[in-house]
Parts: sequence; C-alpha cells; structure tokens
Amino acid sequence: MKFTINREKLLVPLQLACGVVEKRQTAPVLSNLLLVLEEGHLVITGTDQELEMTVRIPDVSVEEAGEVTVPARKLMDICKSLPDGADMRAELNGNRVSVESGRFSSHLATLPVTDFPDIEPGDHNLSVSLTTGELTRLLARTSFAMAQQDVRFFFNGVLLDVQGSRIRFVATNGQRLATSYVEKEDLGQHQFIIPRKAVGELGRILGDDEDEVVQLNFTANHMQVERGDVILITKLIDATYPDYTRAIPNGGDKVVMADRQLLKEALSRTAILSNELYRNVRLMLLTGKLDLHANNPQQEEAEETLNVEYEGDSLEIGFNVSYLIETLSAMKGATVRLTLSDPTGACLLEDLEEPESLFVISPMVI
Repeated sequence: MKFTINREKLLVPLQLACGVVEKRQTAPVLSNLLLVLEEGHLVITGTDQELEMTVRIPDVSVEEAGEVTVPARKLMDICKSLPDGADMRAELNGNRVSVESGRFSSHLATLPVTDFPDIEPGDHNLSVSLTTGELTRLLARTSFAMAQQDVRFFFNGVLLDVQGSRIRFVATNGQRLATSYVEKEDLGQHQFIIPRKAVGELGRILGDDEDEVVQLNFTANHMQVERGDVILITKLIDATYPDYTRAIPNGGDKVVMADRQLLKEALSRTAILSNELYRNVRLMLLTGKLDLHANNPQQEEAEETLNVEYEGDSLEIGFNVSYLIETLSAMKGATVRLTLSDPTGACLLEDLEEPESLFVISPMVI
C-alpha cells in the first residue's frame, strides 16, 4: 500500500472517523482506523463495535492498492501538526506504515486487518429521505433533552417515530421532553431509538448545504445514514419507548406570551445565584408580569421582573432553570408561549414561529 494525499483533504475525514473511536477499548484493534486504498480513492473506517463511521476520499494519488489498520489518534495528531497545504506520503512496509511529509518522517505500528470488526446491518426495511436542513432542525430541537447514563436506557437516545406521513423526533429524560416533526410521504408506522453517541455523530456529518439529501436506512437492529461520501452505521437501542404523548399536557388555563430572548437572558442572570445542585428557580406569575427568583444555601439570592402578556390568576411554580434556558435556546422564534395549569402541572412551551415543535418541563418542589 502506497499513496500521497494533501493534508487538508485528509484531515476532516480523519476527524469524522476518529470521532467514533473510544480512548479506552476492549480490544487493541478498536483503537485503530482501517484504511482501504483502491484505485483512485481512500476509504477510512473507525468503529467501537456499536457505531461505525466510513468516509470515502476520492481522487487520491494511488501508487499501490492495499489495506491496513493504523493508530487512529496518532495518525490524526500527525495530520493536524503538519503545516497547511502539506502533502503526506504513506507506505506500508512489513508491519509498519511510514508517514512522511517534507523533512518529517514517522513509522506507525499496525494490527492485522482481519481483526478489524465489521458491522453488517443487513437489508433495510425502511428508508427515510431528509434534507440536511430538516435533519439539523430535528436534532437541534430535540437532542438536548436526552438523558445521560440513565438506568432507563431507552431515555439515552432519540426516538424516531414514523406515523404515516409524519416523521417525529422525540427526546426526554423523564423531567423534560422535546419533540419536533416534518411531513413526508406515507411511510407506515415505525419506531426506532437512536443511541446518544450516534445522535452526536449524526450531527457532525451534516454539511452546510441545507438542500442536500441524507438517506436514513433502517433494519430491526441498525440504522445506516448515507450523506455523500460518508456512511454511518449504528446499532439501535433494543427497547420499547414509553408513550410520550401522555407527558404532553393539555387544557392548561394559564397562557403566557413572552419575548423568548429577554426571558432567556433574565433566567441566565437569575441562575447565577441558584442552588448549584438543584438549579431551582421560582416563577411568580401575575397579571402582566413574571417574577423570577433564585437563592442558594449561602443565603445569596437574585430576582428579576419581566413584562409578559398574561391575564389570569396568580401562580407560583418552580423549575430547573437549566431546563428552561436550554429549551429556550433550542427555539428560534421571537415569542414563546408558556401554558400552565397549577404548581404541580407540567409547563408546555411553544415557539409561535415553529408549531411543529413542542417542549414540556415538569415542575420542581419549591
């Protein structure tokens, strides 16, 4: 195996493939990348056995085809350290790969290609086509609400819920929920839970062209994502997602209209003196205004009053201030509508400019 490639052409594909490689591995070969050199192109693959990222680089100067596995982090660090515009030459000699550029030379150890695992998803039974813009929006509106290392492992991911022509993403950690959808052709009824790590990698492979089509292919146990020369394959979470529709409140009689950015900024200031452990903030709703108050065990406190559109009975309710700020940050419209019922009922947040997205936050005891 022998080839030459420009540093800039190799760097981004290397970063994508290295993103799935964990620092701590159960097998040495999982710390490596698989490089497959064929006529005119180089294919780089990284995996952790649950998730696999493959990137194809066209128009590579190939002198001798072949395949090899090399240490992922070391190869990427070498590539990053080279000056802009530099050319890299790589050649397999025995059980080592030499990497040279200008006066720099190095030799990397290799491991057998036969030891490198391969995820084979099989034939897909559902194919979903989304534009980069649609997929970016769905992930941005929902993925922040995923759980982290929850024992209810189905919360550690995003639900893709297909109901006829409506493709909906849902994420929750049990205390908050975010959901958003797009309309497509009728695809029947399906549900898949995409793991947290795969959700993050999916966001990384999306390009800047919002009209580029991304193909999501599903089997019973795997999802394969194709975008240009990049292919991501992940195992799905094998579980039944709870009925998220039951967590969406309806019938709330207290409707508040507020400037989203002003509310977010006021919450951010108030949060500075909230309890670092519980992150609680108290909201007092009165006619025409919303009072925010936070304090902590050091007897420090902060409060702010915000003008809002509201007419009705007063209400005092507590929330995790981080959940409120993160939800408001996920929205893009100028005005947010908050619908509440009582101090123990969940709050429904809606972006008036994007009715296909809904957000729910459960209250805290104050």
